[in-house]
Amino acid sequence: MMAMAFRIALTALVRNKVRSFLTMLGVIIGVGAVIAMVAIGEGAKQRVQEQISSLGTNVLVVLPGTLNLGGARTGSGGVQTLIDSDAKAMMHEIPIVAAASPVVRSVQQVIVGDQNWSSSIQGVAPEFQEIRNWTVTEGRFISENDVDSTAKVAVLGQTVSTNLFGDQSPLDAIIRIKKIPFRVIGLLGAKGQSGFGTDQDDIVMIPYTTMEKRILGITYVQQIVVSAVTVDQTVAAQNQITTLLRQRHRIQPGRDDDFTIRNLSDITEAASNSATTMAILLGAIASVSLLVGGIGIMNIMLVSVTERTHEIGIRMAVGARSRDIMLQFLVEAMVMAISGGIIGILLGIASSTLLKYVVQLPALIRPDIIVVAFLVAASVGIFFGFYPAHKAAHLDPIDALRYE
Repeated sequence: MMAMAFRIALTALVRNKVRSFLTMLGVIIGVGAVIAMVAIGEGAKQRVQEQISSLGTNVLVVLPGTLNLGGARTGSGGVQTLIDSDAKAMMHEIPIVAAASPVVRSVQQVIVGDQNWSSSIQGVAPEFQEIRNWTVTEGRFISENDVDSTAKVAVLGQTVSTNLFGDQSPLDAIIRIKKIPFRVIGLLGAKGQSGFGTDQDDIVMIPYTTMEKRILGITYVQQIVVSAVTVDQTVAAQNQITTLLRQRHRIQPGRDDDFTIRNLSDITEAASNSATTMAILLGAIASVSLLVGGIGIMNIMLVSVTERTHEIGIRMAVGARSRDIMLQFLVEAMVMAISGGIIGILLGIASSTLLKYVVQLPALIRPDIIVVAFLVAASVGIFFGFYPAHKAAHLDPIDALRYE
């Protein structure tokens, strides 16, 4: 019976090709839009997560505290309260801290021969590479010996290397920072833009002791970056670092901390939630097209019932039951919806691929969304085809035969 209903449905749809296609168009556009919009939303979510994760995993940033001047409090860094021994204490006294590195920053002009480039100079410890998951493509990273001896060595980011040396290797070249010669010992792997839009490769890393004594002439560090053993222990590490620093800085109970700790996991989670919300919103907006497509199917099926009233009467007169008539029209609605869904899926995949490679928009096609879109298209056929099918099945055979 189902096979016969399917053949009758195909015959009816083929007989009115243009009308059938226009009816399916709403479902085609709806399914295609859902897949494309969700793909864009998921792609944006993945890109944000990749950009933020490039800052490092399980990362905490310890910043100096504020200064209270006559009731007016400065922002973070108003008073310099962090020293390199704070970072060493974190690694030695807190088991769930995997690594910690002092960081001292300054923007300086880097000179090589007749070439120069203004870049961010960062004084760091060897642990900084582990914390930031930063690879070295040529040479090596800063070592403990470099830090202990305040060595004049530098590791270049890709942007700095390209602007100063072009396609040539910078290894063993001499660069000058504040007229001080530094030997290039390594080239960092590319990280691209951060989640905040800054170029992470526009950087020169030197030992933090060299930065303190030879470049800036200071005895404190501007921040300490810390990596917890696992993501789950990041909050526990933050609490233990707070306790340790309060003890080391002799902060009495009830007094404010003279430091601030920022958890990058919170930033990652917030950005991920925002991207997820955007993906849901885009999918919901596109789903409206499916609703419109379903209404179009119901409208055309009602017209079809009216046009074929006499045919329905003849079928009932020769023995067709109400459920046979209902099945026939329900199958017609489902064939239109499913056919439109399949074409819409192909359209959605094609448009997502086009946006990804031609317009350079991030797009990630999820197989589960394709399956859901197909099931929704079939459901639209059943839901919006039920009323016209029910109406056809309950026509009076005598009235139907008399209908012209």
